[in-house]
Amino acid sequence: MRRSSTRRALAAALVATALVALTSAAGGTALAGPGAVGTEVAARGKPALPTGGLSVAGETAPVHDPALVIDDDGTWRVYSTGLVNRENGGTIQMWSSHDEGVTWAYDGTVWDEIPAWIDERFADGALPDNLWAPEVYEHDGTYYLYYSASRFGTNTSVTALATNTTLDPEDPDYAWVDQGPVISSPADIAGGKTFNAIDAGIVEGADGTPYMAIGSYWYGVFLVELEWPSGKLADGALQNATHLVDRFMAGNPVEAPYIYAHDGWYYLFVSFDACCRGLDSTYKVAVGRSRDVTGPYLDQDGKDMLGGGGTVLLESHGAVVGPGGQSVSDGVLAFHYYDGANEEIPGFPTLGLQRLGWQDGWPVVDQTVELPAVSVAPRDVRVRAKQPATFRVEVTGTPVPVVTWEVSDDDGATWRTAPVAAARATDGVARWTIRHPSAQDDGTLVRAVVANAHGTVRSDPASLTVVAPPGRAGK
Repeated sequence: MRRSSTRRALAAALVATALVALTSAAGGTALAGPGAVGTEVAARGKPALPTGGLSVAGETAPVHDPALVIDDDGTWRVYSTGLVNRENGGTIQMWSSHDEGVTWAYDGTVWDEIPAWIDERFADGALPDNLWAPEVYEHDGTYYLYYSASRFGTNTSVTALATNTTLDPEDPDYAWVDQGPVISSPADIAGGKTFNAIDAGIVEGADGTPYMAIGSYWYGVFLVELEWPSGKLADGALQNATHLVDRFMAGNPVEAPYIYAHDGWYYLFVSFDACCRGLDSTYKVAVGRSRDVTGPYLDQDGKDMLGGGGTVLLESHGAVVGPGGQSVSDGVLAFHYYDGANEEIPGFPTLGLQRLGWQDGWPVVDQTVELPAVSVAPRDVRVRAKQPATFRVEVTGTPVPVVTWEVSDDDGATWRTAPVAAARATDGVARWTIRHPSAQDDGTLVRAVVANAHGTVRSDPASLTVVAPPGRAGK
């Protein structure tokens, strides 16, 4: 299991807003309204994870620079840049999903505050607002969390390390132990070049040698050798660093290197152009590949990324604006984007996922934009008390939408999210079964909420009628 890297800083300053707790394709639940009994989920096989965009639900913002880890127990975890102005301590944020990346929950921060040694290191000027660009890598039972601190807009930066023996916050052995600095700038690298010591991405070569891809703007992206078990720089790492990417253009806007091994190749993913400008961001994900971890990395036209090459893989489309800050785990590309469909906070940085496809040895994504829609709305359901009531909706959209259900017991004046697991409507259909409705649930209204990265729609409501069993009328 390996994982992610990310990019230059800045998450939006507000506390995460949760999307409606989306929905239901393969589930069943008790209503949890008046007279409801607990939650009951029907055991059905989950559909295969589709290639292309993966719609998400729950707490998915503000996420910046997502480092994705798909753990051996099936848990999906994301680590992301901390909140600005040291909100919630400003340290690395954590998120998790237990349903293949559909529904996400916020798990807090790695620490309650930024380590004191970082403030001491930056004491000659502005202190870092937050910690940036996490990367998590497992080696020999130890999890290595790399993170960056920087004086924004400069290359006065440091990438540091923390270690843990587990990623599960409920484990009694869980503790992130700060191991201090790993690499710093300003400094010379690769024979006198300047770089910015942020956005670490960890990879091992074919012989097991660990490396860190690092860099943002300045002379671009470099590869430096590490050593196990410390996870820190090998002797001579800066002097012997390999220069991987230089765009040879004003400002050299490239950052967030992440190297992913697949089918005998190493793929170098980077972010081009400008992040952190909300809906004006021009960020995009580019890629090159090499047979050797140290390069050279060539794009699909055979151009060296050290000479301005790089095939654009993912860019703005629909409401997905400025995607970048990427990582890859088990073939799933994680990135943040600025959400053009968020009416409450336009451009809020949000988690994006794409399951990579592969064509002729190159990764591909699906940037088709199809707004979510309800093609067949739920119908009214009439059942006897304690008999299951199933609501069904047919939907369309690309990426495949996530569906949730909402209920109202006051004729639609107010709505609340139903207690049913979110699910992607992979086959175009979502169902919710209320297993044991009671007479108190009679008259409940039910509607489906259908969402993907480009928008959200709600179905017309359907009604639940619960009738008394024979011989019980009037009782």
